[in-house]
Amino acid sequence: MSEQLKIKLSIANRVYPLTIAPSQEEGLRKAAKKIETMIMQFEQNYSVRDKQDVLAMCALQFASQVEQKSIDKEYVNEEVQNKLESLNELLQQHLIS
Repeated sequence: MSEQLKIKLSIANRVYPLTIAPSQEEGLRKAAKKIETMIMQFEQNYSVRDKQDVLAMCALQFASQVEQKSIDKEYVNEEVQNKLESLNELLQQHLIS
């Protein structure tokens, strides 16, 4: 088992101590930074002062991005499947002729 790393992340003026695998550190720090940036944007653009409301909006934003990527991936997979089926039909026709 690899050695664990203890880090502290600050989100919405709170410090969260975490014990993580070293390979997770960069991703977690980037995520915390994105959350902090998004918090600032929501507070500036929408005059939202309640941290819970701001954090809920951040969670919604991130969740919707994940869902949209999943939808987009599904659409791309369907497109690829359709194109492969069309190519397969063309090959079958060519081989039969």
